[in-house]
Amino acid sequence: MSLRPPKALSPTFATTGAFNVLEYELMSERADALGRHGLKVEKALAALSELKAEAAPDLRERLLDEAADAVWAFFIQREICGLRDSRDAVRRYGIPKEVMARLGIVRRK
Repeated sequence: MSLRPPKALSPTFATTGAFNVLEYELMSERADALGRHGLKVEKALAALSELKAEAAPDLRERLLDEAADAVWAFFIQREICGLRDSRDAVRRYGIPKEVMARLGIVRRK
């Protein structure tokens, strides 16, 4: 007669359940971070669109840089979540071409 350990003590059962819980928590954190980055993009783009035409060029440059940084971080977070195509996000958020042209640029201070 052969004896088998209970399924609850088998290594595959123990690791699979723990992995699923951990993976669920990681997916939840990724989604939450993506939402926060999306709000930052909306806020930066709103500040840029509210800028008057007669505003100082320095202010416009600063707002463009801030919007580009927010969009860049948002795109990185989207890729972490497995969303590789950014065209939908560009259309949905209405990201201007002048912001897209500045993505990934490292500025000296």
